[in-house]
Order: sequence, then structure tokens, then C-alpha cells
Amino acid sequence: MVFQDVVPFDDTVMENIHLGKRGANDEEVQAAAEAANCVEFIRRLPEGYNTPSGENGAKLSGGERQRISIARALLKNAPIVLLDEATASLDVENETKVQSALSRLLAGKTVLVIAHRMRTVAGADHIVVLENGRVAEQGTPAELMEKGTLYRHMVELQSESSRWKLG
Repeated sequence: MVFQDVVPFDDTVMENIHLGKRGANDEEVQAAAEAANCVEFIRRLPEGYNTPSGENGAKLSGGERQRISIARALLKNAPIVLLDEATASLDVENETKVQSALSRLLAGKTVLVIAHRMRTVAGADHIVVLENGRVAEQGTPAELMEKGTLYRHMVELQSESSRWKLG
């Protein structure tokens, strides 16, 4: 599982990633960290992998906490992955790094994605659109765009709001 709000334990970065798989060795943890795009920020930490994350991960940014969560999931290597708004609170730079790490995590897996950003689900095989707790429509992204219903409306709204309008 990779959630929107990740709360690391007040332990080292290494131990926070170790939570993904009991008995994993340090090399496995470091490989997962590399695949999750963690190495770049871990190298900048005062004690590297041995740096405490602080209470609730206070010494780490939101994107860094998110990538640690992805490293845990990579280490676990579960066949089913649940993503709950995994990139919702990230800036563009961290979202790009997290999306790159997610692509490695999700390869060959069954993935359930909960998202409000339509670009997050644009590559999905099948989308189920919920409205007021009920299934409003479902299909591939192309089918839903062709139907011109709720999914298409949300895609178009988000596309319009992301364009810069210069006057």
C-alpha cells in the first residue's frame, strides 16, 4: 500500500524501509531505495541510511516520505498494490520522481488506484468512476473519453485548469 499521507516511524531511514519485508538484508533495502528514487536524498542526509527520520518523519519532505513508502512496497514485492492518492500532495518535481518509482513498483502487478487527478489513471486498463458512493461509469480511458460523460468532464476540467492563461 502506498497512501497519500505517509508517517514514518521515529527510526532511521534504513529501518523505515526495512518495514517492507521482515528479514531483508541491507543490500535488499538499498536496492529498493534505489528503485524508489531515494538514493539522491539519502546521500544528502547527515548519516545517510542511518539518519533518524524524526517523529512522524519530520526530518523528511513529503516526497521523501512518499518514496520511502514506495521503497517499502518494492521490498515487499506483493502481487497486488493499492495506491491511495499517492501523488496528491506533491510538488511537480517530487511527483515526477514518485511517478518514476511507481512505474517500477507496478510492473507486472495488479494495481488498485484511488485518485482525483485524472492523469494518474490515464494509463489504466480499466477505470471505475464513483459518484456519491455509486458506480457512475466504467471502461478503458479511451472508452470513457468517447462516451463524453463524467470521466471525460473531469479530464477536460483538469486539463483546462492546468493551462497557463496569459492575458
